[in-house]
Amino acid sequence: MTDINFGHIRIKLAELMKKQNISISKLAFRSETQRTQLKAYIRNDIQRVDLAVLARLCYALDCSLDDLIEYIPPQDAHNTES
Repeated sequence: MTDINFGHIRIKLAELMKKQNISISKLAFRSETQRTQLKAYIRNDIQRVDLAVLARLCYALDCSLDDLIEYIPPQDAHNTES
């Protein structure tokens, strides 16, 4: 049995923060989120997405969910089990 590559999700928080020129401290305050948690989102180093955190980030950054996350399809779109 082979693993199927379904692609991955990329969180674009670092790009949004840079575009809006907002520091991690200011975003943590506005979104009522811990800096350590934000750092994990910035590094795309999370395993489970917290919908409440995403909602707070969208509110604090005045953006949509599409602005914050992106689906990256697999390189081989026809990658199936053999």
